Amino acid sequence: MRHLTMTPLRMMRCIALLAILTLFTGCAALQGNAQHSTGQQATDDMASRASKGEWPAYGRDYSNQRFSASNRINRDNVHQLALAWQYESGVKMTFQATPIVVDGVMYVSLPFNHVVALDAINGRELWRYTHQRRPDWKLCCGPANRGVAVSAGRVFIGTVDARLIALDARNGKVLWDINVVEANVRTETQTELNRSDPNSSAKVTGGTGIGMAMAPIVYNNKVIIGVTGVGYGLHIDNPASDAPLGAVIGVSGRYGRPGFLAAYDVASGEKVWQFDSIPEQGWEGVFAETTADGVPLHRDIAAEKANLPKYPEAARYGGGSVWSTPAIDPARNLLYFGTGNPSPQMNDISRPGDNLYTVSLVALDADSGKLRWYYQQVPHDLWGYDVASPPVLFDVQYQGRTVAAVGQAGKTGWFYVHDRASGKLLFKSEAFVPQENLFAKATKAGTRIFPGILGGANWSPVAVDQAAQQVFVAGIHAPIRYTLHETPGKNGAPPLRYAASEPIDEPRWGTLSAISLKDGKIRWQQKTEQPLVGGVLATAGGLVFMGEGNGHFNAYDANDGRLLWQAIAEAGVNAPPISYEIDGVQYIAVAAGGSAIFGYKQGDRILVYALPKK
Repeated sequence: MRHLTMTPLRMMRCIALLAILTLFTGCAALQGNAQHSTGQQATDDMASRASKGEWPAYGRDYSNQRFSASNRINRDNVHQLALAWQYESGVKMTFQATPIVVDGVMYVSLPFNHVVALDAINGRELWRYTHQRRPDWKLCCGPANRGVAVSAGRVFIGTVDARLIALDARNGKVLWDINVVEANVRTETQTELNRSDPNSSAKVTGGTGIGMAMAPIVYNNKVIIGVTGVGYGLHIDNPASDAPLGAVIGVSGRYGRPGFLAAYDVASGEKVWQFDSIPEQGWEGVFAETTADGVPLHRDIAAEKANLPKYPEAARYGGGSVWSTPAIDPARNLLYFGTGNPSPQMNDISRPGDNLYTVSLVALDADSGKLRWYYQQVPHDLWGYDVASPPVLFDVQYQGRTVAAVGQAGKTGWFYVHDRASGKLLFKSEAFVPQENLFAKATKAGTRIFPGILGGANWSPVAVDQAAQQVFVAGIHAPIRYTLHETPGKNGAPPLRYAASEPIDEPRWGTLSAISLKDGKIRWQQKTEQPLVGGVLATAGGLVFMGEGNGHFNAYDANDGRLLWQAIAEAGVNAPPISYEIDGVQYIAVAAGGSAIFGYKQGDRILVYALPKK
């Protein structure tokens, strides 16, 4: 046998090679550990801030539970709650933002994406960022947005003109400013629209713009946000500024574009990943005849399949806005979010198939943005049943075992509960609003439907009391007439058909419901004189806070729904309340700025309440 002699030079080379291999192996291990450590650090930081009584994220923490563990304000003393301070922003527009409170500072986004930093104890303004919109950028959905994210000394905001901006949390100076889309929504030319659209002479709003309404969330050094306004539809303007939403119509054609959720590096703004809510291939799905839980959709499947070859580019205009801040499960490294209606809205001629992944609850890998599962609440949506209310994470007892679950309050009027890992529907609640002719087609005579296009549950976030196994949902009863219109074609063209969702002159109201997470039964329900939109807060003091469009700001007993306290604001209280604690004092804060789309009086105030000092 021949023996190899290890020369000194060979030995040095081997040692060097071994060192390099060790270095690479060590680096790979360190990188993996660093990624895990970063994610764990973000989770720990969020949990630490929440445990100190801060409100560090849109839903308070990654679960989106909107539950405060503070109990200094409780059912025994809430009647003493009084205004501690208020801030007038000077921007009297629809105000939907959730204040963020970190290190004694409150960060609030105003309509049109101006941002203020306030002393959370007394409301003194520390700095103000004034947003300059892109010239001639068409807004999709009005001036409102739902808040900022704060992390690592930075404040992040998505804007109505489709920009993502990072501000220095110390002074409001811009650190970076990126366009998440370079061009507005792809549409046919206005001339083509005017020729085809019988409503072209009406004053309309919405439809063709693209922007961002949701509050971003920061996780694992990524700021995550989605775009809205890509599901084409026309909103006929109201005759008065304080009138509720008028008709919404659908027109066939090549309007809109795919929506998306994307992650950006917190330091540079560079895009890390993007998930398109419309797949390039397979958007037609399986042509489902019912919802996944078995409710008939009354579809003409044969006609849709026959139309499929005629519209090979349907997905390019597919819609699927992303309205709500994701919930994140760090243990599984999954994020959950909802998608909006397909485009064109309410008119399905040019979009045969299930229109994936619209009107769906979607789970993605948080590091890569890869799809893990989806649950489509309404395949081939014709009614505007966006998955708009933010998902929420909690544990439930299901068939004798504890299951990590994700829930979502639908526009359909049910609260859906899924297995967080697989997406399997575990159960859905009793209907928390009245239902009639759900998923019925538009007719020339008009079909009376509720819930209508407003919901159900609209964008309002729910609150969850995990210990009590209850979810609190703000609901809407607003009947609509779903009418099929047809106008003669010009120059031998076929007739133009379109559907319109029009308000009915009938009573509307709201419902605040406490729903059991054990069996989906409604434990109690409070009826309000107006539809509820804005959001819910629950606290360990046994309280549930919710605002109304008439300016009432209410506290209810979480056990039985009794009204325990009420304040009255000058504008509608149509934003989600929060709770935070500083130096042993618990505060309740909410924006009072109304809602134009619901006809609620608009305003410009942030209201903060506390118990009187002893």
